[in-house]
Amino acid sequence: MQRIRCEMISDKDRCPSCRGNKVTQEKKVLEVHVEKGMQHGQKIVFQGEADEAPDTVTGDIVVVLQLKEHPKFKRKSDDLFVEHAISLTEALCGFQFVLTHLDGRQLLIKSNPGEIIKPGQHKAINDEGMPRHGRPFMKGRLFVEFSVEFPEPGVLTPSQCKSLEKILPPRPGSQSSDMDVDQCEETTMHDVNIEEEMRRRQHQRRQEAYDEEDEDEGGAPRGVQCAQQ
Repeated sequence: MQRIRCEMISDKDRCPSCRGNKVTQEKKVLEVHVEKGMQHGQKIVFQGEADEAPDTVTGDIVVVLQLKEHPKFKRKSDDLFVEHAISLTEALCGFQFVLTHLDGRQLLIKSNPGEIIKPGQHKAINDEGMPRHGRPFMKGRLFVEFSVEFPEPGVLTPSQCKSLEKILPPRPGSQSSDMDVDQCEETTMHDVNIEEEMRRRQHQRRQEAYDEEDEDEGGAPRGVQCAQQ
């Protein structure tokens, strides 16, 4: 049996504010100071600021930081990542562009003379990431991931292609003799949506497995009608 402790307070001894409840409601504003470099999920603790009650130890208020997503920059620990698209001409012949940083500064980013950028390649810029918590004068790195935009089909004319062939490295298949090419079977390629193709194949495999189950159970495959006598 659970015993409940009760205490009777006479009217003359009751506090005019709480009327004997021993607690009163009040509002208090707590200022949360987020330091530079604090991480997602990090906690800020206000000791002894939770609700108070008689004969109990007052708890703490804990604020858990939630990192808000940025439309351009992504954070991983003290590093920042950003994606940037360049044209094929810029990837082969050089580029420069201005990147607006989180603090509003304008960063001039450019390739080195003669440098070729490959699709998916990353470049790092030291000391342009997030400040380290507790050591705000030290920063992580800023990583730039490059994607290369190729020309649309039909943009290059045959004469332009010949001009490019004179500049670019020779084709790997250019060393093959005419006799080898004549003995090969010619094929034709076509465009395909690989995601749609994978979904179609997966549906086909499920349908085949479903039909095999029906055959194992002694029934006719689905979609096949029995002949009538």
